[in-house]
Amino acid sequence: MGLYIEALIQADMDELWERTQAPALHRRWDLRFTHIDYLARAEGEPQRFRYAVRLLPGLLVTGTGTSAGKKQRPDGTRTSALRFASRHPLSFIAEGRGYWRYVPDGEGIRFLTGYDYEPSWGLPGRIVDRVVLRPLTGWATAWSFDRLRLWCERGVTPERSLRHGLLEVAARIVAVGLAALAGPFAAALAVTAAALLPPLPGTPSARRCLRRPPARTAVAPPAVLDSLEQP
Repeated sequence: MGLYIEALIQADMDELWERTQAPALHRRWDLRFTHIDYLARAEGEPQRFRYAVRLLPGLLVTGTGTSAGKKQRPDGTRTSALRFASRHPLSFIAEGRGYWRYVPDGEGIRFLTGYDYEPSWGLPGRIVDRVVLRPLTGWATAWSFDRLRLWCERGVTPERSLRHGLLEVAARIVAVGLAALAGPFAAALAVTAAALLPPLPGTPSARRCLRRPPARTAVAPPAVLDSLEQP
């Protein structure tokens, strides 16, 4: 699939499963969603859900999806698959599909995702997606995965880690501004330092996640994904 993100999280499997599968918990750490709500379903059917992303105050882009998960597998891993689509005129995603895998190893749980989507708006949409939106979506996914890791490992709530991130960005901007008063050379050094210095341990960072699958990782989508209907 087009995008791949992986985080190593030292957490209990059931806790990680709940924080990624329960809509009220999922939307707390995932930067990509403002609302996620399950819809009523008959027993044995895939779970249907509605999601929304806030672009501006008072402006929500909505969509729907179907998902299915498998908690018990012979190798100890778990999987979750979903399809989603939006007919909102401002949605940059027309439809997509993806999966999550939970893979225990000796150091924790490798929580990983592979997903892809079709951009809206025809050829202009594909160009904007390739240049801006797809890199931004990949970054937002990785940043969110590290935010989840901080919640599971350190007890830093998603709301608190967001504040940490905003304060650290503000501090770096102020430092660059002060350095600029000393001249262009100092400003260049400050910009370089602000870009290269790692974030503080309690601040989420996309750079802590893998963006390409390791050689040992199977990246084929789970079979359950093919059984889901496009919403």
